[in-house]
Amino acid sequence: MNSKNRYVIGMDGGGTKTAAMLADMNGAVRMEVVGGPSNFQMIGVERASDTLYGLIESCCTKAGVACEEVVAIVAGLTGAGRQSDKDRMREGFRAFAGQKGSDLESIIIESDARIALEGAFRGRPGIVLIAGTGSIAFAKDTQGTIHRVGGWGRMLGDEGSGYAIGRDGLNAVTKHLDGRGKPTLLTSLVAEKFGFTPQERIIAAVYRENFDIASVAPLVLETASKRDSLCVRIIDNAAEELYKHARALTSQLKSLANKKGQRIPLTFIGSLAGGENMLSKLLKGRISAKLKRVKIVRPEASPAYGAVLMALDAVRKRP
Repeated sequence: MNSKNRYVIGMDGGGTKTAAMLADMNGAVRMEVVGGPSNFQMIGVERASDTLYGLIESCCTKAGVACEEVVAIVAGLTGAGRQSDKDRMREGFRAFAGQKGSDLESIIIESDARIALEGAFRGRPGIVLIAGTGSIAFAKDTQGTIHRVGGWGRMLGDEGSGYAIGRDGLNAVTKHLDGRGKPTLLTSLVAEKFGFTPQERIIAAVYRENFDIASVAPLVLETASKRDSLCVRIIDNAAEELYKHARALTSQLKSLANKKGQRIPLTFIGSLAGGENMLSKLLKGRISAKLKRVKIVRPEASPAYGAVLMALDAVRKRP
């Protein structure tokens, strides 16, 4: 099989949608498709496998490529941060593909953060700071070594994330309702949107109904923009925590800024850090003022293309 009929697929999967790209061995994208969710921690391995398999078939069919011509697949998925979870998803997907009569041994499962890092700098060194529902920072140095800060999950970490901001916002609301904290405009906004008026309703939603605590974060940002002192403090604390993520990684990447005038590229990804809001503005300002060796840049390519680059690299490294 020559290079003209060998292809790779890169995939970026999360809780709401999954993007897939089919590219040739030169990295030129031949087809892009989008499908449903593939966060296997939320919907299960079988449903996630069904989404991935369907997208692989769709890419090949629409591009006029035989599935046998795809020599590597990298799927960067939300929830695939630990090796045990990567292995579980890969084994489950291969079993699913086997039931369909396909042997997709070439699939590699990675975290969505890892492929975002590759896409942001097209495989070159740099830092990605990710803050959405959760938070994590990844960096790649000049030797290709990967460094990580954060990603400990909501029980131990996720500082500066939508979950942390929402949790702190609800905490401010409960203290207001108890009369042991300062009044906040957030209390009325939360009551209007979620019907959280009596104390029992908040307790039931959070502890029995699996309420999405991160969904409160936009209300905290809205209230902070109205100069509510409690919410301004919550957003400022979140920006400080994310700044510390970047500072910790910068100290590990001294070799990237050893040359005179060279600075470490850093980009933001996620609905919070990558958006236009008070948090992202505070964060950018803090990093620009305090981390002089860092240069804030825009991502060069999508996470899905980062997965394409990782798939191409996996092919090159084969014996």
